[in-house]
Amino acid sequence: QVQLVESGGGLVQPGGSLRLSCVASGYIDNIYTMRWYRQAAEKERELVASITGGGGTNYADSVKGRFTISRDNAKKTVYLQMNSLKPEDTAVYYCNADLTRIGTMRAVPYWGQGTQVTVSS
Repeated sequence: QVQLVESGGGLVQPGGSLRLSCVASGYIDNIYTMRWYRQAAEKERELVASITGGGGTNYADSVKGRFTISRDNAKKTVYLQMNSLKPEDTAVYYCNADLTRIGTMRAVPYWGQGTQVTVSS
């Protein structure tokens, strides 16, 4: 079994910061691109940030300059540092990773269960 488990969500005031973490566990061989998505109420899920195995990053325009994605390959963990948070950042944040299980060749996407981030005064 493979699991992705997010943590670090919560309630924060506008202008505040949060750091999300997502740990992958199970019979994992390689982890390739890791991503953070978010889904606000009554809206479609959107890609927030991604990071390749080599460390290349991409961000949605709405979070550039405020959010930073990083990863620790030894810990099989991806992070999302979120600064200068705005009410419109309120959403459930999901971790996603393309990975191969031990004994397989094909990378498959896995999802975490999500963590709620609420930005409100």
